[in-house]
Amino acid sequence: MADAQTGFDQLKQGMRKTWMAGDFGQLARYSAGHAEEFVARLDLQPGMNVLDVACGTGNLSIPAARAGARVTGLDIAANLLEQARQRAAEEKLDARFEEGDAEQLPYPDASFDLVMSMFGAMFAPRPDRVAAELVRVCRPGGTIAMANWTPSGFAAKQFAAGARFVPPPQGVPSPLAWGDESVARQRLAQGTSQVRTTLRPFDMKFPFSPKDVVNFFRTYFGPVHMTFARLDPQQQTEYAAALESVWVAHNEASDGTTLVHADYLEVIATRAV
Repeated sequence: MADAQTGFDQLKQGMRKTWMAGDFGQLARYSAGHAEEFVARLDLQPGMNVLDVACGTGNLSIPAARAGARVTGLDIAANLLEQARQRAAEEKLDARFEEGDAEQLPYPDASFDLVMSMFGAMFAPRPDRVAAELVRVCRPGGTIAMANWTPSGFAAKQFAAGARFVPPPQGVPSPLAWGDESVARQRLAQGTSQVRTTLRPFDMKFPFSPKDVVNFFRTYFGPVHMTFARLDPQQQTEYAAALESVWVAHNEASDGTTLVHADYLEVIATRAV
């Protein structure tokens, strides 16, 4: 039992190190517009208490605070939280950012009107605990909202390319399962009165070529950065080629830039009264 706990603690430490690697804020700039659209659909009202789980650099938190909500953002990566704090301070927004774990939220029951997460909570290794925590800290009648990459979408193809070189940890469910409608509904069924799912488009647009997109992710995106770091030079070359082939195959742009049409599953649950 102790060995199992030690192994899990090491897994969590590795995840923290992974998400602190690179500089996710550089990528977050390219998805900020989609995050704003996601928040806009949640019909926030001034004064609402909002929790952004696995908030990263604040792509959901910032527009929520602009709408007048009292926002708390939580993440395991301290460097991303510092960027989020700086963004909020620059706009003088009502938002605080705290280090913490999506599987053990440090808040009392029914603390928030809205609990949200975009491409964040889905990566925690124990999804049943995450689901229970999201529901627990949401007030009766409140909303739990998630944006999750789908198992068959473009993000999944990128993850699959990496898994060929560094397999995911054994015994941990794929984070992409959160993007399966039936799985998301099942996980959030306990304690909710309604779960709605909608497939949403997500355009990945970069002002440079697919080859440069791979270099961009290699430099700034923690999971890709860490995968490269674990490989020898020959494997790094092969991994870069595998990633580039995925981007090239799906690139819709013809002007030297990159435009890939991806999608995600929007999950909106209502906390049972």
